[in-house]
Amino acid sequence: MQEEENQEDPFVESVEENENEPKRRVWNCLCIPIHWFNMLSREMHWSFVFGVVVVYGISQGVGGAFATVGTKYYMKDVQKVQPSEAQVYSGITSIPWIVKPLWGLLTDVVPIFGFRRRPYFIFAGFVGVISMLLLSLHENLHLVLALLSLTAGSAGVAIADVTIDACVAQNSISHPSLAADMQSLCAFSSSVGALLGFSISGIFVHLIGPMGVFGLMTIPAGLVILVGFLLNEPRMHNFSCKQVNRNCLDAGKSMWNTLKSEDVWRPCLYMYLSLALSLNIFEGMFYWATDSKDGPAFSQESIGFIFSICSVGSLLGAILYQYALKDYAFRDVLFWTQLLYGLSGMFDLILVLRWNLKFGIPDYFFVVVVESIAQMTSRLKWMPMLVLSTKLCPSGIEGTFFALLMSIDNLGVLSASWGGGLVLHVLKITRTRFDNLWLAILIRNVLRITPLCLLFLVPRADPNSSILPSEIANSKVAVDTSETIDVELVSLVHSVDGK
Repeated sequence: MQEEENQEDPFVESVEENENEPKRRVWNCLCIPIHWFNMLSREMHWSFVFGVVVVYGISQGVGGAFATVGTKYYMKDVQKVQPSEAQVYSGITSIPWIVKPLWGLLTDVVPIFGFRRRPYFIFAGFVGVISMLLLSLHENLHLVLALLSLTAGSAGVAIADVTIDACVAQNSISHPSLAADMQSLCAFSSSVGALLGFSISGIFVHLIGPMGVFGLMTIPAGLVILVGFLLNEPRMHNFSCKQVNRNCLDAGKSMWNTLKSEDVWRPCLYMYLSLALSLNIFEGMFYWATDSKDGPAFSQESIGFIFSICSVGSLLGAILYQYALKDYAFRDVLFWTQLLYGLSGMFDLILVLRWNLKFGIPDYFFVVVVESIAQMTSRLKWMPMLVLSTKLCPSGIEGTFFALLMSIDNLGVLSASWGGGLVLHVLKITRTRFDNLWLAILIRNVLRITPLCLLFLVPRADPNSSILPSEIANSKVAVDTSETIDVELVSLVHSVDGK
């Protein structure tokens, strides 16, 4: 009898293994992101991953979602401006992102009380808290003061962003094989934070209004202050003003020498033109989508939920790039992503002309699908340019030069925003008149395709290759490199590890 039981055991075990196989596959899929986070934490210290999640996920993701929805309704319902004006004002609030090299230069070469990172996080957080409190507590704030407050809040986020970007650029040089993974981490954190923020932003705008939403945005800014207090970095001693001047001059010379290289200025020119030619007419689309006469008349909750679903498309774009496209050459990826980005804009034309209703497709469903595709293609287009930017940074001034490259990109975004505002103004698209909105969309879509003719400016290299010339890559600016270490955060775990 015992022998018969032993003979049956293998069969029973095989049946149990077959039944558990689907569960194991699901579990393995769920564990992939966890293993990925562990790998990044192991290679570059857990505090780096934590810092990226705080800045990109909470400050820019959740806070950015609240700012986007709150600002749009604030301009439309509180300040009551025209779509073309709102488009120009959105460009003004993005100006702090254009001067990112200034923040980058300060964090690289100008320490405060002996620290290079902590004071800038604290300063950025306080600027964000004060500006958001002013917007939330003042009921009849003048448009100029409101713009100044929104711009100051944007500056706070930009300063925190450039500080964490310096860490990303530094680690991209020390771990070149993980450059794409780090950008994927930034995109993943931002997308998940945006998904969470957009999913509840419309509800909060409906319940407490856009001014109340500005009050809630003090929480992400407060967390940035907390990061500044918890940041553990070596204190620099005997740092004189002469040393600051010398570091600034050395950094400026290194940046100029790098920019003069054909391998650097050509991709920079492409990144600017590809963004500037993608006209931004989103304010006109927003006014139309919330209009009760000509548009779908979406509610505040619906707008927030649409944005949240669309952020899933951005997240899918980041995942698709990480697992399928990150090893391909920059020029090949940019060709297909730019082409898809241009073609996806034609769906907006179908929506505005109401052709979707002729095919029996509801507005809400169509907008969700269209915007999700647009966000995914936009993220796919943006990811290789971010990785390419990290490859163009010379050693020693990573934060400053990466900020310079990002400011070039933001200048392209500003040009697209003001260009879109000009198109809306010329076509006489107002708060209540949208007759020529279809023509603005058509102009935008045609211009989106034109960067395909400029791809010769992009190197054929892949993310694992070195792009900088050897004479620039091998040179290093002596900007306090003797005391530069990976950024770490102090916590209870740190005290436990020390025992």
